[in-house]
Amino acid sequence: MAACGSGPQRRPSGCVVTHLVLVRHGQTEWHADNRYAGVSDVALTAQGVEQARQLAAWSTSAGLDEIWCSTLSRAQLTARLCAESSGSPLHVDRRLRELDFGAAEGLTADDMQQRFPQALAAFHTDPVADHLPGGEDPEFAAARFTACLDDISRQHPDGRVLVVAHTTVIRLALCALIGVPLREYRRLFPSVRNCALTELSYSHGRAAVLEFNTPVQRVVVSDDGPPASAAAAAVTSKGCA
Repeated sequence: MAACGSGPQRRPSGCVVTHLVLVRHGQTEWHADNRYAGVSDVALTAQGVEQARQLAAWSTSAGLDEIWCSTLSRAQLTARLCAESSGSPLHVDRRLRELDFGAAEGLTADDMQQRFPQALAAFHTDPVADHLPGGEDPEFAAARFTACLDDISRQHPDGRVLVVAHTTVIRLALCALIGVPLREYRRLFPSVRNCALTELSYSHGRAAVLEFNTPVQRVVVSDDGPPASAAAAAVTSKGCA
């Protein structure tokens, strides 16, 4: 399998996998202060819209069968620009929404340190067992997100689908899919860039990570071929995930 910017490759006979390109929405108005957005509906900045437009430019030659996104407006706007540019159908699904951060919604780390320092310290030690006060159980969030990926895969065997979602739930899902304890999601995946490309080869609830967190700005379109990633090395996938 070529790097994420390239079009989908045919698998060997008898090996049917879905290629899922997971993307975080464009930058929001809370980004500069690093506020926890969660399920709060926060608008994109001008830069966030530009990031979404760059993703949309990539999508025109990405060989997408469909685009799925979260119900939150920041994800829907990002996905809608891609759907309009690529001509791909758009499907909105609540299971792709961000983790609900409960009492931390709209707060910065400094705000949380002032309001509930003990809970914040416990969260830093184990963000799953001691998730933020009043927030959604990360295990449930990972389960709903991966259940949605299962549905996408069943509907698009041997297809390629763009999934526009959110940073925390994407990281939780990655841990679940590669068999890593969910509590490690903040350590293993410190961040997901806005509109960066993470591609999975997905089959029957199992996944191989083909590319992770590649900035869409690095994906270039040549005059005589499909988009190609500027990442130095292509990742090869052998057999089913």
